[in-house]
Amino acid sequence: MSKVHECIDEKLAAWIHRQQMFFVATAPLAADGHVNCSPKGCDSFRVLSGTEVAYQDFTGSGIETISHLRENGRIVVMFCAFEGGPKIVRLHGAGTVVVPGDPDYEELVARFPPNPGTRAIIRIRVARVSDSCGYSVPLYEFKGHRDVLDKWAENKGDSGLADYREKNNRRSLDGLPGLEESET
Repeated sequence: MSKVHECIDEKLAAWIHRQQMFFVATAPLAADGHVNCSPKGCDSFRVLSGTEVAYQDFTGSGIETISHLRENGRIVVMFCAFEGGPKIVRLHGAGTVVVPGDPDYEELVARFPPNPGTRAIIRIRVARVSDSCGYSVPLYEFKGHRDVLDKWAENKGDSGLADYREKNNRRSLDGLPGLEESET
């Protein structure tokens, strides 16, 4: 039922590209810390190579993924087939946060559609690629991406987004550092 792959091959990369949604999970080192699982969408995920992926991280109400990655790097990305044949793919690895001003930021962000709410690119060195059946995942019909976050970010503008990030993205739920003042 499940299979571990050596890397993300072309067939798997094409399947990943067709998925409209994915989930990202991280956790702090502290046993009593909050585990985080976030749904992601839009055209925000890229397979960079057989062992490296990246996704566009948008401004949000929390900063858990960035805080956890900066503390310990552990991350898993999960894709589920909601249309077509059943399948689940998990990419386990070590993530790094690439923010504006970092040496790789411009090259990475150019791989994605421009988005006013982009606060970082999350790059993941994939250590384990696995798939499983997904037999119990329900079928859903994709109707389109929501544009609410994009419109919200456009309305905020650069200075409004910086203020929002300063207020809401400096610390995680568990008090771990998130974005630095210079990154907001």
